[in-house]
Amino acid sequence: MRVALCQIAPVFLDKEATLDKVVDALAEAAHAGAQLAVFGEVLVPGYPIWLERTGGAAFNDPVQKAWHARYLEQGVDLEQGDLEAVQEAARQHGIAVVIGVAERPMERGGNTLYCSCVTIGPSGEIWSVHRKLMPTYEERLVWGVGDGHGLQVHDLHGFRLGSLNCWENWMPLARHALQAQGETLHCAIWPGRLVNTQDITRFAAREGRSYVVSVAAPLRLADLPADLPGRDTLGLDPEAWTHDGGSCVAGPDGEWLLEPVVDAEGIFYADLDPSRVREERQNFDPSGHYARPEVLGLRLDRRRHRVLED
Repeated sequence: MRVALCQIAPVFLDKEATLDKVVDALAEAAHAGAQLAVFGEVLVPGYPIWLERTGGAAFNDPVQKAWHARYLEQGVDLEQGDLEAVQEAARQHGIAVVIGVAERPMERGGNTLYCSCVTIGPSGEIWSVHRKLMPTYEERLVWGVGDGHGLQVHDLHGFRLGSLNCWENWMPLARHALQAQGETLHCAIWPGRLVNTQDITRFAAREGRSYVVSVAAPLRLADLPADLPGRDTLGLDPEAWTHDGGSCVAGPDGEWLLEPVVDAEGIFYADLDPSRVREERQNFDPSGHYARPEVLGLRLDRRRHRVLED
């Protein structure tokens, strides 16, 4: 299977324009023969880079409120069909999609965002929506805490596909929840820095004896709209990469198939052979002959947690 690593920048805090870039990337990836396209964490509508640069924890600060309101306004409402154009492109091109969005679910009131990884099948249906279990550090100022509903794997062209957001990939039990379901292809989506992808990608591949595809969303100050409040206080070089990318692929032996790509937008490709997974599982299979379920086990709560049950 050919996988496309779509290392593209968002049109920051512009949901519709960013989705247009996603649809164009899917057409390009499909033309190159890709059967799976992977995009970065919260690509739509972008990662909240202002928090650590503008005093994000300042209580009742009008600048923080203005940033947050705009971010919330551009959140992705799946129930209202915000990803329909992406779903249609997936169906049209017969390509599966893993994409990060700031989800704005109406079943949680519509005023809290979740860092969600959406998996779309090649016929255009949404297979799963995984909300990040624990936002990292300052991310907790803008995203709610997710649940285990989206910890699922999906059959795709001889692989069992699973995905996690950013630092969830460092959570042993989150990884094992997917490994225990027979995962053989792991998508790790990131906001866009080499420091995140260069170590965990190879480590997780060797641990899981699976392919690991890490995809990041690069970003420069120049990508931010001129009318954003506090834009000029971020202290960034307009042409420097605040998120430098780092998309890469490791094989089930932990060796690079595609070394991290930095300081560039683009679509990069890797061809994956499921027989390589079987070869590496000969001496270690984390959910099979090397598991000891009578000694060590994991409980997974897959309920979608709601504030109102009726």
